[in-house]
Order: sequence, then structure tokens, then C-alpha cells
Amino acid sequence: MSVHVTGRLPPWLSGSLLRCGPGLFEVGSEQFYHLFDGQALLHKFEIKDGHVTYHRRFVKTDAYVRAMTEKRIVITEFGTFAYPDPCKNIFSRFFSYFKGIEVTDNALVNIYPVGEDFYACTETNYITKVDPETLETIKKVDLCNYISINGVTAHPHIENDGTVYNIGNCFGKHFAFAYNVIKIPPLQADKEDPVTKSQVVVQLPCSDRFMPSYVHSFGLSPNYIVFVEQPVKINLLKFLSAWSIWGANYMDCFESHETMGVWMHVAEKHTGEYLNIKYRTSAFNIFHHINTYEDNGFLIVDVCCWKGFEFIYNYLYLANLRENWEEVKRIADKAPQPEARRYVLPLDIQKNDVGKNLISLPYTTATATLRSDDTIWLEPEVLFSGPRQAFEFPQINYKKYAGKDYSYAYGLGLNNFIPDRLTKLNVKTKETWVWQEPNTYPSEPIFVASPDATEEDDGVLLSIAVCPGVGHKPSFMLILDAKDMSEIARAEVDTNIPVTFHGMFKKA
Repeated sequence: MSVHVTGRLPPWLSGSLLRCGPGLFEVGSEQFYHLFDGQALLHKFEIKDGHVTYHRRFVKTDAYVRAMTEKRIVITEFGTFAYPDPCKNIFSRFFSYFKGIEVTDNALVNIYPVGEDFYACTETNYITKVDPETLETIKKVDLCNYISINGVTAHPHIENDGTVYNIGNCFGKHFAFAYNVIKIPPLQADKEDPVTKSQVVVQLPCSDRFMPSYVHSFGLSPNYIVFVEQPVKINLLKFLSAWSIWGANYMDCFESHETMGVWMHVAEKHTGEYLNIKYRTSAFNIFHHINTYEDNGFLIVDVCCWKGFEFIYNYLYLANLRENWEEVKRIADKAPQPEARRYVLPLDIQKNDVGKNLISLPYTTATATLRSDDTIWLEPEVLFSGPRQAFEFPQINYKKYAGKDYSYAYGLGLNNFIPDRLTKLNVKTKETWVWQEPNTYPSEPIFVASPDATEEDDGVLLSIAVCPGVGHKPSFMLILDAKDMSEIARAEVDTNIPVTFHGMFKKA
């Protein structure tokens, strides 16, 4: 598709911005109800020899192909129940309920590399191999064939050698739920698919053996794995009966645990040893980790939070987001409020320190207090906070600073859930820089370092911005200077681009 470039593209910038998100919100006469239900659409802005091209293609998942074939919603999605085929008689419809749960493979959340391959994903056990050049769908992969897992997050950690770490819930010992951290090795000399060599690194316990928490991401440092167990729980009995008895969707199976607060789990990355330290703090929702690093016997865990135990996804039904602006703000007023926070976890605990703050790092106001019941109560340092203003979808200079002491994070600014700005945050000084344009809605910013970078923020940010409802203003890929958030260039396409969630930059 033709692209019009204004400004000057950095001559060193060459490759593809790959983005994933929902692209189809109705099938036939049936509509999807939740933001996370739309059928997966892959986008690619390719930058080559000073020119930009745009291409997109639906991921040919089973959910999409069957919906297009039958012209109805066939597989239940996150917030939309798929009703049985109305053409079947009542007896065949009744018995079809008892064939077991049909889990969606709608890969609308993210795209990431494994070895030499690329996978679009959601949060179930299915990932979908795609061609990053043509965006064609290659094959559906069931991770359950290789690893003990019920589903994995769409936010794996990928190390510079290609090793992939991820986490998801599983059936643990004594029929109880647990969380498995899995590792996919880099491509080996035998060229076999690394996914087939997946293994469990460590199994983390669940606070409630029958109700695992919703897992969206986790923290990783050079030597430790950090999992934040939040009070948003999956009701196992509801989940197992949802499709077979009373016709529900995934959202119907979530419950908020009002008294558990948040538990933080730590394990050693290389040995798989679980540290039996009971880190506790007050309730919040968590979806995205910013960064995790080690410093003199402490783990620094920077996260994006939503205060309280109510599930923030309750506010992301399309009916809410399509309301007029005053109604959107009224609904957002009731929701948990956002905050970017730093938690500091002490790794060396002495029993005679009861009642003391165990944090001795000079640069943080976060505290960790040993209590008489052997729990460590954590209070955070606030990195960013504003009334109904979220710093979300965080990105850093991942290649060089993931798991290390760092200064800068880049995020999507949500104003009452509406993405209306891009923000750079200095996590040390709390200073912020903002890019914003009226009636323009950007997406998660992707950091690309310049090839001769000498400082952490030497590079550019890439984001897809959309402009609905303002006449014929085109959507565009935005290129910002990561140092001062000034616009360098934009690549406009004469078509509407739907919202995208996550993605990556694939260098040429």
C-alpha cells in the first residue's frame, strides 16, 4: 500500500515494524463484545532504502477461518460467547456442549521470534507461526504437545542469544494449580525447531490451589525470575463448566479476591530454586512489567499497576469505549486508578530484623518490612502517577538494558483508558517528556537503538497512530527522537488502521 513520508527518515533505520491487534469486530450479523475479541490482524511498516511500505493481513487462525466459512462466531473469545450452530437440531446441539472446551487461537496480542521463526500469539496454549515478510499464516502450534502448560503469556522475555522465557499456569502436584516458567533454547546446530525443546525451569506455587491468578507478564533479571501474583483469579469450576453447561466466556470466569492483596514470588533463574520468601503488598492489577534488575542483594521490580482488586478488563468492553467522551470519563472514574511503581525485594533476610525496613539502597523510597509472621511487607516508590492518567504498554532499550540498572522507560499514555499521548519517563528523576497531537491516538512505542549509540536513549521510537472521526486524516507510523520525543518523520497511509496492542521491530 502506498505511503507518504513527511520529515526525514534516519538513514540507518532499515527493517519492519510488526504490530498485532484486533481487526474484525463482527462476523455476519454477530458482534464481538470485548476489545480482546476482535480477530487478529498483522500489520507491517517496512522501511527500506529510504522508502516505506505498508501491508496487513489477517492471521488465518482456526477461529478466523471457521468464522469466515460459517459467517458467524464459532469459537468463544475473551468476552464473547460462541453460540451453537443454529442449523443443528436440538439434540446435536446438546451433545456438542459435551465435547470439551474449545480454546481460542485468536493470536491478536503480540508477535515475537523463536529461533529463526516468528509467532503471533494470544494467551492460550496456541501460538501461530507467521511469515514476517508476507504476513502469511504458516501453521498453528499447540504448546501442550511439548510442555506442561495450560497457556502462556504474550510477553516472553527474549535474551540476546535467542533464549525465550515465558510463564503460564499449569496443573501442579496433588491436582493443585501452579505456575510453570518455561524456557525455549536458541536455535541449535541441528536446526531443529526450538519449540520442541521447551522445558520447565521452575514451578511456582499458587496462593489458592483451585484458583490461579490471571498472568499477563513477569520479571526477569540475570539471575532471578519474578512473578507478581495478583488478586484477579480464574474460577476453575466456572471455567470447566462454562462451555459445557451454562454458555459463558473467559471474562465470566474471573473473580476478584478482596483480601489476598498481592503475593510476589522469586526463583533462581539458573538453578530453578524457589526462594521461600513471603513477599506481600496491598492489592493491585498488573499487566506489564517495565524492568527488573539486581543491586547489592536486592531485586528492583518496576511495574505498571492499577490500584485495587477489581479486574481492569471489566472496563474494556467495546460498549464502554464507544461511549461519548463524558461517559467514558464517568466510567473511568469508577475504575482502579493507574500508577507506575518500583518495588524493592530484599534477598537476604535475617530473622532478628522483625519490624525493620530491610532496604538499604540510597536511591529509593520503597520499603520492605519483616513482620512477625515471617512475611515481608512491601511499600512502593511511585514512579509516575496522575488522576486517571496511566503510563502503560512500557518499553525500554531492551537489548542493552533489560535486567540492568537503567534510566528511561517509554510508555503509552492512557487518558481515562483512551491512548492520547506517548511519554518518556526518567525512572530516577521522575522527569517526563510527552508527544501529543489533537484527535490522534498512538500505540505502544517501540524503541530502536541507533547503530552508533553511546547513551541509553540514543535511538528512535516507532508507533502507529490512528485518527478516527476527524474527517479524512490518514493513519501513520510515527518516528520520534527518543531523547526529546520530537517528531523526526511520519509515514501516512490512506486507510484506517485499527488499534494495535503489541509488536516488535525486525531489523533488515
